[in-house]
Amino acid sequence: MVHYDMLVIGSGPAGQKAAIQAAKIGKKVGIIERREVVGGICINTGTIPSKSLREAVLFLSGFRQRNLYGAGFRVKADITLEDLSFRCQHVMKAEQEIIQNQLVRNQVDFINGTASFIDPHCLSIQYGTTITQHTADNVVVAVGTEPAHPPDVPFDGETVIDSDSLLTLKRLPKSLTIVGGGVIGCEYACILATLGIPVVLVERRPRLLEFVDTEIIEALQYQMRSIGITLRFNEEVVGIEKPSGDAVTIRLKSGKQIRASLLLYSIGRIGATKQLGLANIGIQPDERGRLKVNENFQTALPHIYAAGDVVGFPSLASTSMQQGRHAACHAFGLPCETSTHLLPYGIYSIPEISFVGRNEEELTGEGIPYEVGIARYREIARGQLIGDTVGMLKLLFHSETRELLGVHGIGEGATELIHIGQAVMALGGKLDYFIDNVFNYPTLAECYKVAALAALNRFPQKNLPETITTGHPDSPLGQASPHSDK
Repeated sequence: MVHYDMLVIGSGPAGQKAAIQAAKIGKKVGIIERREVVGGICINTGTIPSKSLREAVLFLSGFRQRNLYGAGFRVKADITLEDLSFRCQHVMKAEQEIIQNQLVRNQVDFINGTASFIDPHCLSIQYGTTITQHTADNVVVAVGTEPAHPPDVPFDGETVIDSDSLLTLKRLPKSLTIVGGGVIGCEYACILATLGIPVVLVERRPRLLEFVDTEIIEALQYQMRSIGITLRFNEEVVGIEKPSGDAVTIRLKSGKQIRASLLLYSIGRIGATKQLGLANIGIQPDERGRLKVNENFQTALPHIYAAGDVVGFPSLASTSMQQGRHAACHAFGLPCETSTHLLPYGIYSIPEISFVGRNEEELTGEGIPYEVGIARYREIARGQLIGDTVGMLKLLFHSETRELLGVHGIGEGATELIHIGQAVMALGGKLDYFIDNVFNYPTLAECYKVAALAALNRFPQKNLPETITTGHPDSPLGQASPHSDK
């Protein structure tokens, strides 16, 4: 038995950062992982494999170049699952090695096995038939999530699968039905449809991703339909049948029936907490296996922390990293703040979506006056260069203070582009910043200036920046086009 200052359960993004942060200040740290390799769901079955698959599909299908070379352009005519998995395996292995090296370099003990609590300070770790015990002053639970498996869904790993099983398929499906229009469902629908596979996406709500700005989602839904995805909204699955070994039939409450060679059932994920023995320490997960924490990621027992997907929304790798670091800092008395109101969101659909801050629906509901500025990629030289003429960047400014309140983007590079707006918002920036500063040309970053100029034309004169109302030589006031300053 070894005693640690901190034991971390799970080596995903939250667990990694918690362990390394604690080790950086000289604490004795161990990280427990039930898989043979580090990285958790993020590296092995979730974020990295799905994004690697997306990049492989975009490259091999020639999708990014079709606006330039025609709709029939392809880099490879017959794309196989082996072509796609090659890139996935390469990236996964590289990421595993990087994380393993970070743990070794920071002298974090890697403990292989499945952990469960014996008491609040003692953990049992089972690896095969071997059981060991270790104690710790602090524990971070970062076990992540697993796909929900309703009992009435006949999962078989071949014709009815969950999102973790997609990359284990032996061949690409001839047709696909996805139940669940959440982030995972949308991403996989776009990826497989880009390969030319007929995809039907079934969603019980009237639109996709209700937490995303309506205008952005309308653009996404249009693009999804344009690449061959059939969207079935306000629909509920009432039955799933497998009449033959290579097909599945989905019956909807409306009376419709959908037949496909593969069904991806993706109606959410639950916390992977069943094997933790939480009953032994008096901690009760919610009905979806998630753990309740306070602002410092402490559970009901102050020395036991939880971080990452296991604590629920937003369940992003990026936020999980910060949560893990925050938990470790708090455990050892280090100052740490997490700007939860400025968390960036990235959704890797095709095209990708990203946003930070509030959207129009939220501002309207809160009674906050605002103006909108939009730049479309087709108006930006860089958009033409990269062949993306459907993307857009949308900025929301306070009508009176001109403060930047929200940034919403869809299109190539949106998840990178969003961080300019995030930085400006964090520093209290206003419309004036984008008007007065120069952005490289041709870049997508230029969208910020074009969108700000478009918003400027909507402002009452009394709320305009002083340099503009007093006759700034580059003043765009009254100009009809946001591009006329060039």
